[in-house]
Amino acid sequence: MTVEQGNVERVGRVRVDREGPVDLEVLGRAVKEAQYRHHRALDTRLAKVGTTLAQWDALRAIARSPGASAHELALATFQGDQSFGTLASRLAAQHLVERRPGRGRRIEHHLTEAGERILEAGDEVAREVLGASFAPLDEEERATLLALLRRMGVRGDALS
Repeated sequence: MTVEQGNVERVGRVRVDREGPVDLEVLGRAVKEAQYRHHRALDTRLAKVGTTLAQWDALRAIARSPGASAHELALATFQGDQSFGTLASRLAAQHLVERRPGRGRRIEHHLTEAGERILEAGDEVAREVLGASFAPLDEEERATLLALLRRMGVRGDALS
């Protein structure tokens, strides 16, 4: 819900000063700053449970798609195939992931019990970090933000 008065608009409980169109570079930077804060906080806190953001994200992707190939997991974690392959090798060396032969040349990825424990600890960290980050937004604002970002994602696919 928006209520406008002159150059001031209220979106929910948030007051937004409007001096014309939103500068898209400023908007893009604000999104990037939020992501950067999340990544820094997650990386710092995940180190305390023995993992990194990239490793936890890979474990999460494997848990969501047990038996997935490295290529599928690279796409799910926004990495290149070679980067994900290197990461998966490190996770296997740490006994967090098992890599098993699949059909043809496919290598399937599965979490070990140790990997599941690290994933659970990382999930707890993520809930705390993201909960604190999104605390200033009420549930309706969070739902609106999510819907807007998802709508951009659908359109954003056409940009490549």
